[in-house]
Amino acid sequence: MSGVLPPEPDRGATEEDGGDLRVLPLDDDEAARLINCLAADTARSTLTALQNDPATASELADGVGTSLQNVRHHLDNLREAGLVRVVDTRYSVKGREMKVYAPTRDSLVVCVGDSADVD
Repeated sequence: MSGVLPPEPDRGATEEDGGDLRVLPLDDDEAARLINCLAADTARSTLTALQNDPATASELADGVGTSLQNVRHHLDNLREAGLVRVVDTRYSVKGREMKVYAPTRDSLVVCVGDSADVD
């Protein structure tokens, strides 16, 4: 699976710009939340769509081919798992505020083993 980790580590990445390396043991609650979140095809499609350009929930719903409510549900889960963040705000033609989402820039590794083994 290409694109999971960057080909070369970004030596200039800092916590502020979201360039951290997250290492999660498989038995960790955060890893479980992440795996459960990515188990859904729509969540993976939504995250993949965001790799190209930041987008609003309605743009993602159109691009992924599902309902706005379904995309919002998966975006909430992706945010809780630390995979997606809000990067901007746009306004609809009706003047409604819409969040613009983008993937986080963290590299993520889930390790099999005891959480005491990961430091």
